[in-house]
Amino acid sequence: MEQALKTGGSWSRHLADTALLGAPLIGAQIAQLAINTTDVLIISHLGTAELAAIVIASQYFFTIFILGSGFSTAAIPLATHALAVRDERGVRRAIRMGMWASLAFSLLCLPLFVYSKSILLALGQKPDVAEFASSYLHIAGFGIIPALQFMVLRSFLSALKRASIILYVTMAVLVLNAVFAYAFVLGHFGAPALGMQAAAYVAAGVNLFGFLAAVLYIQRVPMLAAYGLFTRFWRPDWQALIEVVRMGIPIGLMVLAEVSLFTVASLMMGWIGTVELAAHGIAMQFTSMAFMVPLGLAQAATVRVGLAAGAGKRVDVVRAGGAALFLSGVFALASCIFFIVERESLARLFVDPASANAADLIATAGPFLIVAGAFQLFDGLQAVGAGLARGLKDSTVPMVLAIISYWGIGFTSAYALAFPFGYGGIGIWYGFMLGLGAATVALIGRFYYLASRNRLA
Repeated sequence: MEQALKTGGSWSRHLADTALLGAPLIGAQIAQLAINTTDVLIISHLGTAELAAIVIASQYFFTIFILGSGFSTAAIPLATHALAVRDERGVRRAIRMGMWASLAFSLLCLPLFVYSKSILLALGQKPDVAEFASSYLHIAGFGIIPALQFMVLRSFLSALKRASIILYVTMAVLVLNAVFAYAFVLGHFGAPALGMQAAAYVAAGVNLFGFLAAVLYIQRVPMLAAYGLFTRFWRPDWQALIEVVRMGIPIGLMVLAEVSLFTVASLMMGWIGTVELAAHGIAMQFTSMAFMVPLGLAQAATVRVGLAAGAGKRVDVVRAGGAALFLSGVFALASCIFFIVERESLARLFVDPASANAADLIATAGPFLIVAGAFQLFDGLQAVGAGLARGLKDSTVPMVLAIISYWGIGFTSAYALAFPFGYGGIGIWYGFMLGLGAATVALIGRFYYLASRNRLA
């Protein structure tokens, strides 16, 4: 308990503590991204329709998952504020009701997986792709229950500065998913080749494993078990549940607004041309990987700001926020320089030199990667800004600010620059950079405004 409450200190202490907490969370984010990449690589060997199906199915699952993850994110500031005043009951209430809200959301969403074929067909997907995707989602969809439960327990462990176990469990899930999918999807190691459905069973199974591993760890560590998360789990706490839902829905919608923006970007790139869409995909692969660093720092920032705010320490709130922003900014600047300097080398990693349009694709991807480098500066800082506001239990206003920035400024600018102004694919990237720049200013400004007016010592 005492270790979890240590939030104060000099700027150097805050930088070190944020980095120490953020490092395993960053690693866990990268491992999580690698799980999806592994599935795509394995299933790509089945055929073009199956590859298209797993891409669509993954996006379908992720869209629902990211909306539901708002409840687990909401549990972090609620738990850290209670933890800061040594209110173990308050920590238990926040996490337990986070699990309740996540479970209710998961159950309500199951019909979306059961009837996914009809939904995908209504969205204009080809019948064979919809058939393969729905055969995967019918099974993998049930994995959303343990997946979201694990996210809540991940919030509990992060709040108590036990983030290393999150990384270890996620790495174990990555390895198990890769081994079993490789074996049963493609028929290796003497296993039967079961195709897409095997991938779905493996996905649901490893999600269950991750949740059970977290439960076992919590129950076997005396300091964590003392919180009694699972004792009389059935007992409701309506006030805490309402608070989790009140914060969780705006957080989920805010993240969904950003995710859906990039989905629309791909659609607009497709309107321009195949080469532009492929080049956009290359740039997005690298930006997605780089984004895992500020995303992990944002989660660490929510914990550290929440602990400082709960203890009423304004100086430490400001320093915890500044440390996270500084670390994110340094990484973003380094990745920006790397993207610009190595743009052609990065593009070549995804291009078959023997293909007919290899030269055009590399030439198109190069400028995209230059803008993507500058894009990193804003994307990382706005993610951390959102995490800082959440540490102060602020979610509704940041959601509004983000939606205005992403869609009102970002989408409008992207469409205008790409089409009426004739900048094409690069115009879409410029527009989204403007939107994320606006979000950066708004969210960081919101944090410092709240930090200055809150009744903190």
